[in-house]
Amino acid sequence: MTLVLHGLGVSPGVVMGRAYILHPGMPEIAERPVAEHEVDAELERLQRALDTAAAQLEAVRAGLPLDAAEVAAFIEMDLLMLRDEVLVHGPAELIRQCRCNAEWALKQQGISLMQMFDAMEDDYIRSRRVDVEQLVRRVQRILLQEPGAADADHHRLLAGRVVVAEELIPGDAILLHQQGAAAFVTAFGGPTSHTAILAHTLGVPAVSGLHHAAALLRNDEPLIVDGAEGVVLASADEITLRHYRRRRRDERRRRAALGAIRDTPAVTRDGVSVDLQANIEFPEDVTVMRRSGATAVGLYRTEFLFMNRPAPPSEEEQFRVFVRVLRALRGAPLTIRTLDLGADKPLPWDGEERLGPNPALGLRAIRLCLKRPELFRPQLRAVLRASAHGPVRLMIPMMTSCQEILQVHALLDEVRAELRAEGHAFDPRLPVGAMIEVPAAALAADLFARHMDFLSIGTNDLIQYTLAADRVDDAVSYLYDPLHPGVLQLIQRTLEAAARAKVPVAMCGEMAGDPRYTRLLLGMGLRAFSVHPCALPEVKHAIRHADIGRVRRLTRRLLRADFPEDMQALLGRINAL
Repeated sequence: MTLVLHGLGVSPGVVMGRAYILHPGMPEIAERPVAEHEVDAELERLQRALDTAAAQLEAVRAGLPLDAAEVAAFIEMDLLMLRDEVLVHGPAELIRQCRCNAEWALKQQGISLMQMFDAMEDDYIRSRRVDVEQLVRRVQRILLQEPGAADADHHRLLAGRVVVAEELIPGDAILLHQQGAAAFVTAFGGPTSHTAILAHTLGVPAVSGLHHAAALLRNDEPLIVDGAEGVVLASADEITLRHYRRRRRDERRRRAALGAIRDTPAVTRDGVSVDLQANIEFPEDVTVMRRSGATAVGLYRTEFLFMNRPAPPSEEEQFRVFVRVLRALRGAPLTIRTLDLGADKPLPWDGEERLGPNPALGLRAIRLCLKRPELFRPQLRAVLRASAHGPVRLMIPMMTSCQEILQVHALLDEVRAELRAEGHAFDPRLPVGAMIEVPAAALAADLFARHMDFLSIGTNDLIQYTLAADRVDDAVSYLYDPLHPGVLQLIQRTLEAAARAKVPVAMCGEMAGDPRYTRLLLGMGLRAFSVHPCALPEVKHAIRHADIGRVRRLTRRLLRADFPEDMQALLGRINAL
């Protein structure tokens, strides 16, 4: 009998291969007393294990292709954690004080760190908890001399296999891919987890949120992984196997067709031109963005400049990075999003700054920037100075009120006056826009459109806040629905407000990069999408096969539908046109 497991599809594609159950659990660690004369040797053993783990990750990084900047950055963050004093000196102190073995000391430090991360609510911070846990596990396995995923002799074992694991850190995911793993199935994680991002970037189908997969599946068991639908099947019957073999052939043909349209314009069948832009995190991502066929950067996240360092970047450092991106873009527009950190993503140099009672609704993004002008002002100066070197737009995240609009404009006026007095060149008409990602901002979109030069709909947070459902918490992920009538009405309201004010509007969240919604959004009036470069070919394909006149009629019916089943049926008809 076929066993069907339903999880979250986080990277599309169909794979048929045998299961490889990885990391069935944390290794068993027992406390072992260490005599005083053995302490130094134990400390050396710990350091050797940390060095070995770092060498493994550095070897993975060295084997990455040049355009895998995002993946390399994940590994760099893991390497920084391996050298962090908390992870290195904490266990060493325990060994000295308690005279215990290195594995036990590392376990105690790991538990302490896990508890600290568990107290946080933000998706990014939670994802760092997973990385720390997996790093601790990696070092423990080295100390215990257990065979692990990082061993070179796994190459033959993993070719074409479906790796089933609790969680995967970036380094392991890349290594498994390099060793031939064809798909990932994990117990935890959501569509914005590192595993999902990496799997998508590497083109590896992946399903997350299958909490009991390792217990229900057997090693070497034949599996089918459907990364689009979030389904894993074991012991499939012949009819099911034939169905998925056909799906896999169709998918190969579709990928070949997508590669052929990379340099073609994003124009619908009835002649409507659509602007396809890319979301990037690092200057190196521009290479991938250009290969994808994107015309501009619609979202450049600046928070990565501020992470994993002892102090915030200076104005000069930020300026140099922005100019570097502009030069790589060779005249294509760059939209820079101001710092999107806050109480939910604590700044590493802020020490003991207290988290709010509900960090997701607390001091973050523009709220933090306005309260901390010593962080915001240097960034505004850097962006304005960079605007003299190419077309730049400034985008403000999580705008909620008119007061914030006035404060941002006032601060920009002050910075412009400073730069003029100092003789710096800049674009005096630098466009300034707002992200619409709070329901209140969508409801007041007319006001935002009157006072900003452009709008960008951030669907990840907009959906999360509208439905009061954490998008990375798989316990409530069933509530996270871009097709919810409340979400669609807020998007529609924003698009209509921008049209009335003749203000450009784009969408830069995950919904924009999901081809299932491309035609619907076109029917609602969206004409600019900013997506992950990997998602761009699928979105362009959907655009080029859309007839907006026909789509618009069905879209109006979908927006009036009462029940999810009716909406899904109409969405299917829209996508079948």
